[in-house]
Amino acid sequence: MTVPQYSVDVDEVEIDDEFWSPWIRRNRTETIEYQYEQLEESGSLENFRRVIDGKEGGFSGMWFQDSDAYKWIEAASYELAKADDPDLRERVDEVIDLVARAQRDDGYVNTYFQLVEPDKRWTNLNMLHELYCGGHLIEAAVAHYRATGDRTLLDVGIGFADHVDDVFGDEIDGVPGHEEIELALIKLYRVTGEERYLDRATYFVDRRGHDDRLAWEFEHLDEVAGHEYNDGDGAAEGAKVVFLDDDGEYDGRYAQDHAPVREQDTVEGHSVRAMYLFAAVTDLVEETGDEELWAAMERLWENMTKKRMYVTGGIGPAHEHEGFTEDYDLPNETAYAETCAAIGSIFWNQRLLDRTGEAKYADLIERTLYNGFLAGVGLDGKRFFYVNPLASSGDHHRKGWFTCACCPPNAARLFASLGQYLYSKRDGELYVDQFVGSRLDTTVDGVDVTVEQSSSLPWDPEATLEIDADGRVPVNVRIPEWATDATIEIDGDEVDVDGDGFVRLDREWDGETVAVTLDRETELVAAHPAVEDDAGRVAVERAPLVYAAEAVDNDRPLHQYAVPTGADAEATHDPSLLEGVTTLEMDATVPDLDGWEGSLYRSASETGSEAADLTLVPYYAWDNRDAGDMQVWHRSDLP
Repeated sequence: MTVPQYSVDVDEVEIDDEFWSPWIRRNRTETIEYQYEQLEESGSLENFRRVIDGKEGGFSGMWFQDSDAYKWIEAASYELAKADDPDLRERVDEVIDLVARAQRDDGYVNTYFQLVEPDKRWTNLNMLHELYCGGHLIEAAVAHYRATGDRTLLDVGIGFADHVDDVFGDEIDGVPGHEEIELALIKLYRVTGEERYLDRATYFVDRRGHDDRLAWEFEHLDEVAGHEYNDGDGAAEGAKVVFLDDDGEYDGRYAQDHAPVREQDTVEGHSVRAMYLFAAVTDLVEETGDEELWAAMERLWENMTKKRMYVTGGIGPAHEHEGFTEDYDLPNETAYAETCAAIGSIFWNQRLLDRTGEAKYADLIERTLYNGFLAGVGLDGKRFFYVNPLASSGDHHRKGWFTCACCPPNAARLFASLGQYLYSKRDGELYVDQFVGSRLDTTVDGVDVTVEQSSSLPWDPEATLEIDADGRVPVNVRIPEWATDATIEIDGDEVDVDGDGFVRLDREWDGETVAVTLDRETELVAAHPAVEDDAGRVAVERAPLVYAAEAVDNDRPLHQYAVPTGADAEATHDPSLLEGVTTLEMDATVPDLDGWEGSLYRSASETGSEAADLTLVPYYAWDNRDAGDMQVWHRSDLP
């Protein structure tokens, strides 16, 4: 059996889109090659070679560096699934060979432990990321097998999964500090049909929140691994910062271990860990129908989206633990909003969408794709944000690589697999979830269906779908929440559209053209009054894009501009700017500078303002030109 990760597989969709195709081509031709070079320079691949050669010591990088190589294999495999590339295939095979040769006879592979602390495997589940790395190995193995039919890496992944299943539950009763193995095991189950992988994923989910093992490790730091990393200032000690409360007691919130998943009401802790856990739980619900787990997912989604999410779709405001804090705590300049967390949110929401067909999940995927995620990658495909603030004093810039390099290869695998987020299938019906130019060739309940989509988003809200099928298939077309009005025509005949959500088109298809026209406005958005940092401020959206002001485009310092709630906006598309963007000129006011010469303070009654234009560009495009201030939220005349 070869069940896809989502209901539509990567090789069923070919993207041909004015906006997204340049990103995807650059990912294939620049990013993946560049990241392979970084794997070499960082020592990630050399770690595997040292294990193969039987050496001890000399480990390079973070203790979870193996995962960077696995995510690179996954991204490259998605590209191979779409089109063969002999050079890329050869390079992937070389890396797979390193992994396979480094694997122990018992199925275990983790270069940190094999080189540095071979006698302390599975002793530091909190921070040493053995299960996390193994999860990414399994994800890469499944992706490569599905792309090529070659079992080499799949057999490595199976060997590791079998080892984990043999060890956990009997010898070790515990859960990973960083979730990832759970969703990977379910993927492996769907490919192999082996029930033990689903059972072990269930164990890890159900054990969370009951786990005395993670607390025990902090009471026995002298017995667990991690002291040898970084010359003794190791992971075991460093974990205290995020896992212990002010009284030195274990606090499981960082790893979502504070309560059983079924009882959790608020998104807590490290945001990437949370998203990977929730993605796995949603997969588990799909397999088991567990209604308690499903109710928890619905509660947690509501809490995240209504009280703990940035307007960009970014999540996790806190730097110290890379994660969530409390309701409405959404600072701008100090926002963390890790790129990996945005990617994890997309993973989770696609699973929610596949399960329910509810448009709100597709709406959030769209918001996050165009804003919270896309900002994480520079226009050259070789520079990346780990952290995505919503305001900057000009000192925050993308980098080519990181000591903790999780985000770049994560972005590469999302670009490479983007096609599986555009459409979905459930209950014998097809859903058009995202408006991205593409060709879909799939089967819906035994009926072959082809969709040729063209789209002018994000610049103009129009799309057409040419649909052909050898039988009757209902096709559901999303009307985004941001659309002020919408029309759908089939070969010129208008269809009733009632609000947002999905419009169901149930008919025989024989090459008919569905034209979708969405009305939208440039909108000023206010935050909930409890969001302290956005009080009296507005953000500017021209959906699906959130806009930002940069110093390079404006004469005055950005803090001097105020955008009144009734401000008009003029949109202008500039094909020569930032590889082609639509800019906005907003009506604004700035302080009148007359009379300030020689004064530091004056009576407010003597001051005034004057009209000005504030120029904005899409948030995703900031920091691709001269360094300078940036802000998403602008002063306004809100009460």
